[in-house]
Amino acid sequence: MSDDQSSRSQGSKSWLERISQAFSSGPESIEDVLEILRDAESQEIIDTDAMSIIEGAMQVIDMRVDEIMIPRYQMVTVRASQEPREFLNEIISSAHSRFPVIGDSQDDVIGILLAKDLLPLALNNDLQWSRIREILRPPTFIPESKRLNQLLKEFKETRNHMAIVVDEYGGTAGLITIEDVLEQIVGEIEDEHDFDEETHIKARGDGTFAVKAVTPVDDFNEFFGTDIDEEEFDTIGGVILREFGHLPRRGESVAIGDLTFTIANADNRVIRLLQVTRSER
Repeated sequence: MSDDQSSRSQGSKSWLERISQAFSSGPESIEDVLEILRDAESQEIIDTDAMSIIEGAMQVIDMRVDEIMIPRYQMVTVRASQEPREFLNEIISSAHSRFPVIGDSQDDVIGILLAKDLLPLALNNDLQWSRIREILRPPTFIPESKRLNQLLKEFKETRNHMAIVVDEYGGTAGLITIEDVLEQIVGEIEDEHDFDEETHIKARGDGTFAVKAVTPVDDFNEFFGTDIDEEEFDTIGGVILREFGHLPRRGESVAIGDLTFTIANADNRVIRLLQVTRSER
């Protein structure tokens, strides 16, 4: 066995002994467990992506629905008082797959409309509310205080993908989807570069840069020597959102001058992290 292999074997043994001892005596906090796992990551026993998922899963344990839900004023809904042809364009443009159907008020959620269920009616030119009501799925209501790990378990057991969040008075506070919960676990994988809180831009070894979407435009201009307008938007994320004209998904790219911006991390509400590449002149 080579010295390198021997060293790695001893390192693995040491780490396994530590984690075994920690769990036999019972770790006192999640942070204790994470410390051991981060040690394993530093020894390349656990890769960075796996560690990010583990950290995300552990964070979900302590998080509540109201921390990540889509608030009431941002919900894309269908009103039962609308003619079906009126909301069809909005359904198409939003690109969502599920829509709460609202009755007399925003607090009166009478069902969930799935775009895939609506499609056959549209193709058959049968968009009548009498038919649409037949395909509505019953809404699931949950309190704002519900834990995300409990909600994820319920989503899995019921095969439901959306829940309406209600406040203490029974009013609609917002909605949450299974995608929102899962993004808390896997959505931060691209943030593996471990920014400090004060750091907004970080160079990678391959000539690209990781840039937080909240980076002030003036800081971005100073770093890259650009002259992006600082008056219209405060952050580079706002500038990129304007360039796309829609909320982009991970992997989408747009160019401004000689810089290409690729979405590295985003969910259905906000851009978080950008990958910036400068084209060769």
